[in-house]
Amino acid sequence: MEISASAEVDETWGDSQMGYGPNMGTSYDVLKCPACLKINIVTYFWHEDMERNEIEYEFLYPPEKAYPLGLPDNILAAYKASEDIKLRNANAYAILTRRMLETVCIEHGAKSTQLASMLKELADNGAIPQNLVKVANGIKNFGNIGAHAGSGELGEQELPIVSALATALLEYLYSAPYLAALAESKLTKLRSKGK
Repeated sequence: MEISASAEVDETWGDSQMGYGPNMGTSYDVLKCPACLKINIVTYFWHEDMERNEIEYEFLYPPEKAYPLGLPDNILAAYKASEDIKLRNANAYAILTRRMLETVCIEHGAKSTQLASMLKELADNGAIPQNLVKVANGIKNFGNIGAHAGSGELGEQELPIVSALATALLEYLYSAPYLAALAESKLTKLRSKGK
């Protein structure tokens, strides 16, 4: 990334003019992403004896994305893949989010080969409630628009809608059961200590 601006806080200790103490400090860099042209702000500690590959960057902005809790590895990987492309291409984001939805359906035992049929199958057997099928269909339909040039063009204004639909689905199917199990485990431990 291109460094747009930089600031340094010098933390040299001792008397550097007399040769005591290393030069060191904390740097703050404003970086411009060449792909999405968005700004990132990082910080890192340095000292004069460090090699460039020893520097550990901490991203201050944008804040690190929090992922829904309790996701299986394959669903988390699919979710991250869609999030990675989100700001660069809305159509690709919708397509990858649709792919994640299909992975969720397979994870929940859908046997059909088309996503619409998978969603109906899961709703019919009670794996997902009917009102969640509407959420999933929204993801599917945005993904279809992203995949087919003749259907239209998705833009930045559709990103929050697709993202909210995906988050709602994942939180219902994975985060809520994960948190319920975590709470039950904690309560069991607390009850056993009280006896």
